[in-house]
Amino acid sequence: MDGSKLTAYKEWFDRYCATFYSSDDSYQRNILLKEVHTRNVCADMVTIFAEERGGGESAATAEAIALFHDVGRFEQYRRYRTFRDSDSENHAFLGVRVLAEHGVLDGLPAKEQSVIRESVRLHNVFAIPAHLDPEILPFLKLIRDADKLDIWRVFIEHFDLPPDQRASAVTLGLPDTGGYTTELLRSLYEKRMILLSRLHTIDDFKLLQLSWIFDLNSRAALRLLRERRYILRLAATLPDDREVGDAIAMLEEHVDAMLQTKGNSA
Repeated sequence: MDGSKLTAYKEWFDRYCATFYSSDDSYQRNILLKEVHTRNVCADMVTIFAEERGGGESAATAEAIALFHDVGRFEQYRRYRTFRDSDSENHAFLGVRVLAEHGVLDGLPAKEQSVIRESVRLHNVFAIPAHLDPEILPFLKLIRDADKLDIWRVFIEHFDLPPDQRASAVTLGLPDTGGYTTELLRSLYEKRMILLSRLHTIDDFKLLQLSWIFDLNSRAALRLLRERRYILRLAATLPDDREVGDAIAMLEEHVDAMLQTKGNSA
């Protein structure tokens, strides 16, 4: 894919987002949340791809995947007023349908269309499927990393805002009752990803996001996670108790070890 095609995709995305704008402040905050998220994921994808895979035409394909990865979120919010897939529909599948209905990828070689489409479709799965097409796999791994990096930013910044300025859909309707589910904290110690279906509170959601650390694929994403201090910043919004503190220390050590390991294998 050449630069002119990527530019055309960005122009289409701008026009598409604008069709969802509203004079309703609460609604608009949620639409802009995903628009800004997409642009940040694009920027992180460019950085990660350059560090991990180099440049060339594949870099434009990677950025296009980032541009389209959440394109289904806008229609999802318009229809259902939520970003929770279990209460609406899978936003990744919806995004693939949006691309098809608008003929966005028409004109690209079939293989490149497949890489973009499948990376969008699978970017939010709990675990990457086995035996995935090896041409798709590197793009899927990196979009999952770039997506996580900006979701951490979104969530941390959400709690820095006054309540009346927060995008209502960020916390997926979970109650802010304080406290977390102890067994989810154990999942962190066991270095296991936490399922969304096991969440009961917003603090549980924070633990789930911390568990994403075990699913990062690239040294570049680990580096950005460390530089942006996302673990400590997210931890600062959790209850200040010994169990949480010990888990955070373990996560920090895990990231340090992974950076060392991936650095030695580079």
